[in-house]
Amino acid sequence: MVIKVFLASSSGSTAIKKKQQDVVAFLEALKVDYTPLDIACNEDNRMWMRQNVPEDKKPANGIPLPPQIFNEESYCGDYDTFFDAKEDNLVYTFLGLPPPPGSKEAEQADKDNIVENGTHAEENLDDTIVPVEDRNGDSNKEVKQATDENEEGEGDEEEKEGAAKEETADDEGETVGDEAPTEKEEEAAVEETDEVTEDTEGQAEEEEEQEEEDLQSEVTVLL
Repeated sequence: MVIKVFLASSSGSTAIKKKQQDVVAFLEALKVDYTPLDIACNEDNRMWMRQNVPEDKKPANGIPLPPQIFNEESYCGDYDTFFDAKEDNLVYTFLGLPPPPGSKEAEQADKDNIVENGTHAEENLDDTIVPVEDRNGDSNKEVKQATDENEEGEGDEEEKEGAAKEETADDEGETVGDEAPTEKEEEAAVEETDEVTEDTEGQAEEEEEQEEEDLQSEVTVLL
């Protein structure tokens, strides 16, 4: 791949001369092989440059000014885009060349590859995860079903135990309730017995008094 730099050797513009010098000096500092093509002394070079600069990259008047940079037939950019790439340490990317090992651009590219590969690896890992049921087939479903049945059985047993405890508590409550009335009934029975005894004793005393009165009456009559 040959880097082509279109220049104007006899340009009267100081700004254009400075831009051309900056591009050439930087390429030489990076030891990038390039071919300078003069558009001031060669009409073919000027026409080729104007025809191959993309329309959306041309200025408003439609005439691109040097320096213009190409990689073979592919357009790289003008001075402004070159300067931006230099500031971002992306000159080799701008030129369409692989960065040399050890350069800042190569190190950045390695980091980007690591991040990209890591992200892809995670995505692939997520894509390759197969559900447990799909891996083990129906056997896993049967195990799960048996586990669910065991859990249901344990739940039923717990409910039965709870119901039995409630019934036992109710029985104990009823027993206690029955015992309490029995004591009261015994006390009432004792009271009733005492009353009956008192009534019987009273009746006996009345009968004795009546008999005494009757005897006295008989004695009075005999006298």
